[in-house]
Amino acid sequence: MSTLFDPFTLKDVTLRNRIAASPMCQYSAVDGMPNDWHRIHVPALARGGAGLVIVEATAVSPEGRITPGCTGLWNDAQAKALAVVAREIEAAGSVPGIQIGHAGRKASANRPWEGDDHIAPDDPRGWETIAPSAIAYGGDLPKVPRAMTKADIDRVRSDFVAAAERARDAGFKWLTLHFAHGYLAQSFFSTHSNQRDDEYGGSAENRGRFLIETLAAVREVWPENLPLTARFGVIEFDGRDEETLIESIALVNRFKEAGLDFIDVSMGFSTPEANIPWGPAFLAPVAERVRRETGLPAATSWYISQPAQADQMIRDGQVDLVMLGRPLLANPHWPYMAAQELGVDNPAWATLPPPYAHWLARYRAA
Repeated sequence: MSTLFDPFTLKDVTLRNRIAASPMCQYSAVDGMPNDWHRIHVPALARGGAGLVIVEATAVSPEGRITPGCTGLWNDAQAKALAVVAREIEAAGSVPGIQIGHAGRKASANRPWEGDDHIAPDDPRGWETIAPSAIAYGGDLPKVPRAMTKADIDRVRSDFVAAAERARDAGFKWLTLHFAHGYLAQSFFSTHSNQRDDEYGGSAENRGRFLIETLAAVREVWPENLPLTARFGVIEFDGRDEETLIESIALVNRFKEAGLDFIDVSMGFSTPEANIPWGPAFLAPVAERVRRETGLPAATSWYISQPAQADQMIRDGQVDLVMLGRPLLANPHWPYMAAQELGVDNPAWATLPPPYAHWLARYRAA
């Protein structure tokens, strides 16, 4: 029986515990370039004791950004800046991870505190959005995207590969493909956004084709000894959840055959009409089913905040890692606090870098 503070090993990577910092967009980059804010924010999560720290959703191309403030990995200058962040994460004792993706029809948006809606058509900061079909997301994101051509599909797949190569060379040890939350990959799989009549639309197998092809192409350049993972929206909460979940699990099994090592279970967010049952760890049973029916190690997030709750999810075998977001923003040292609350022996030594652990251990002994 594993616990929250047991190490976790996948391929040649070992996490010091089962706590992972979920990728959290900061909307603070300029032209895709991370800056001093990212060097303050991200390593702090590692110093706080998380076993894995995943850098925010990072666009594979300028058009793939959610907002003008999103980080990118489409040029070598961005990779060089992110290499510094990766080294700082590792220096603090965590494994450095990064999530790469393309925002699709949800791109060209204002930052959340500036409206969280599509940039106005006459605003020069905006850009053309693309998607499987010319269908707007709706709500505050009314912009109708351009339906992608086969050439667009090939280009975006190549952008994912190039970004993965830069992530590899920058020193990241854990790569996550963003296949969730209504962004481009998810929108290929979702019937809410994909009405194509070619080999990329129609059946569940066809709707999953872009995701499988992208995963397989990235697998060719990502080191075999390092984890290749995906965050995937397996459920939409749109009234046809069982059908969607069955299709999603079948696709995750295809991911596994294509070389996926780990699945981060999330939601589709493909329609603003979704009836999401917000509540404590509400995706844990879904993640457990995906883990059981695919045999892949798994994680999930959303409304996981209490140490006992997180520990029980690991003990019960629902997930292998817990992904934390807002709890780590409120308290980057949440892992140390959780170790104390759960009565873990020598929690400072188990979760903190030696300089912090030394002083906290002396304080506790005094």
